[in-house]
Amino acid sequence: MEAADKKLILVVDDEPRMIRFIRMNLELEGYRVSEALNGLEALEKVRDELPDLVVLDVMMPQMDGFETLERIREISTVPVIMLTVKAEEEDKIRGLELGADDYVIKPFSPRELSSRIKALLRRVEMPAPMGKTAIKVDDHLTIDFQRYEVIVDGKPIKLRPTEYRLLYHLVNNAGWVMSHETLLSKVWGHEYRDETHYLRLYITYLRQKIEPDPANPKYILTERGVGYRFVDFKRDRVD
Repeated sequence: MEAADKKLILVVDDEPRMIRFIRMNLELEGYRVSEALNGLEALEKVRDELPDLVVLDVMMPQMDGFETLERIREISTVPVIMLTVKAEEEDKIRGLELGADDYVIKPFSPRELSSRIKALLRRVEMPAPMGKTAIKVDDHLTIDFQRYEVIVDGKPIKLRPTEYRLLYHLVNNAGWVMSHETLLSKVWGHEYRDETHYLRLYITYLRQKIEPDPANPKYILTERGVGYRFVDFKRDRVD
């Protein structure tokens, strides 16, 4: 594989030893690796180098990983895996709410990090669009799978890759209940089928973007204890 064809991973950590450890193992896996020792340097690298994925440590001086992630999300939708020494659910949820795509808890094995990176890179590869350019659900909502956006009241709203994949599978099975396990396996990968908090968060993100009243959804319906269902609709396609 030519060097230019290899995925570029940006590793952000204030510990040079940790960066060397991650770099060595990722290069053995066939990735190109860039590095940053702090949040500001990471932002510059995201803007200038356009990495395919960012591995971002939470515990850094001055600008911590959470603040860095917020700043990254202002300029980029690049996939981000957070590294944290804390296993508390609150830290995981906070990172995901700020826009992280996944997290790995220190200490971790090279195999675990590599597995997470591969799963995330697979996830951000978009599935093929359904049919023609757009599907009109009703006068309020049109979903344009070709452009990876939804049109709400005539205004386009961009979707992040994981939001797009989740909506794709829900709409493609409109009228049918999709279990938590099925959605997690299809959108995140088989190894994530028990990570229900991922699904809850991204359902919330989608509802905030497409529902007239996210607190009382009309499109993405909860089937309590089972999963979610996209409302059945006549599939009018818009050319």
